Amino acid sequence: MTSRVLVVGGGVTGLATAYRLGTLDPQVDVTLIEATERTGGKLQTVPLADLELPAGADSFLARKPWAVELCTELGIAGELVLPGASGAHLWTRRGLVPLPKDAPFGIPGDVGDVLRWPGLSGAGRRRALLDLLKPKRRDDSDESLGSLLRRRLGDEATDLAVAPLLAGLHAGDIDRLSVRATFPDLERWERWQGSLIRGAQAANRQARRGNAGPMFLRPAAGVERLTRVLAERLGSQVRTAAPAAAIVGGVSRRWQVRLGDGGSLEADAVVLTLPATVASALLSMTGREEVKELGDIVYTSTAVVLMVYGGGSRSELPDGTGFVVPRGRAPMTAATWLSNKWPTDAFGTRAVVRCFVGAAGEEDVVDAPDDDIVDACARHLAALVRLPDRPEQAAVVRWPVSMPQYEVGHLERVARIRAALPPGIFVAGQSYDGVGIPDCVRSANEAAAAVSTHLMTTPTQQEKVP
Repeated sequence: MTSRVLVVGGGVTGLATAYRLGTLDPQVDVTLIEATERTGGKLQTVPLADLELPAGADSFLARKPWAVELCTELGIAGELVLPGASGAHLWTRRGLVPLPKDAPFGIPGDVGDVLRWPGLSGAGRRRALLDLLKPKRRDDSDESLGSLLRRRLGDEATDLAVAPLLAGLHAGDIDRLSVRATFPDLERWERWQGSLIRGAQAANRQARRGNAGPMFLRPAAGVERLTRVLAERLGSQVRTAAPAAAIVGGVSRRWQVRLGDGGSLEADAVVLTLPATVASALLSMTGREEVKELGDIVYTSTAVVLMVYGGGSRSELPDGTGFVVPRGRAPMTAATWLSNKWPTDAFGTRAVVRCFVGAAGEEDVVDAPDDDIVDACARHLAALVRLPDRPEQAAVVRWPVSMPQYEVGHLERVARIRAALPPGIFVAGQSYDGVGIPDCVRSANEAAAAVSTHLMTTPTQQEKVP
């Protein structure tokens, strides 16, 4: 009997999982269901003025190889392009200052650069230098990102210089985020070099010796090109407007996925690439108390503010790709100069800016009316650079309860969740294994491999599903 696998969720993880299952075993019957009318998840564009602007990620980290490898496999590696600008700025009370160069994770690897660390007081710089003298931590347990940074570099460097960059990637609170689940290199630096500054210095040496290559890439047509090609490859295997309502034990030792329209699908294995809270609700009828821990993964809400200014405004933007903001100092957590970072003829001489709002503990701004959010961001931008007080056109895209928070102990929690899942049920994606596109692709690859092993070892003889 042909094995059937059902992938629930049509974002990049779900699409990559379904695709990878087909490459591992073309004989497996794979179906992907997506609740909405379109696939791609948060990788989508929004029409504004005469442009199509990214509402989700605008690129992927090239030094994590999985997304680039998938593009190569799909035949679109030749479409990958570099950003048109590099370098970013830090918001300070005195205005925007360039982030240090050769500073992995925002941490300078040179004593002289620490002494010139922009945005910090003299006392803050001297405190950061104590990182070179402080003993390394002996405890082997997980700790928060904030705990590590404050212990090594002090509060000022942590809050004003490093956290804006690192916490912003997760829209999180550094004093709750797990360093091991978010930036494990920092923990390794302390253990390896006994210092974050020396760790940054060693990382720079390794990068120079290894010819690290570009940091960020994307298809010229945008990152959603990746999900469109995946969906095209899957073709009729994809069903949109098909929300899953529950998962229960089916007949013939299979799982049954009940759909919102009253129908159902049966499968030998089910891969859930949805937010963990949604996966928890779907599995509530399996009778497994252990899967309730899925619902303990915390999420925060964010929004993206897209703004298009008038002709001639692009020249007013500083060099670089944008800026990051210390927690609570501005209505946005970061901003990207899209017209610098990804220049196209369609932008012309217009400044096109994307601001990010909302983070753990700051979700209330996402609930404000669109006009209020746009006004707050635009006024703050106008105070930083010579842009008009209001863009010619703007749009707000909200992502409610969308960003998982990898709190201390996250890796252990995920391991417990996966160990407790019933045979034939798998989870993958942003909730568990990393928030970036390459991490989602890696998670998809690993889920597909686990499903393939499950089907090979228990094709028809698995124990009766409870």
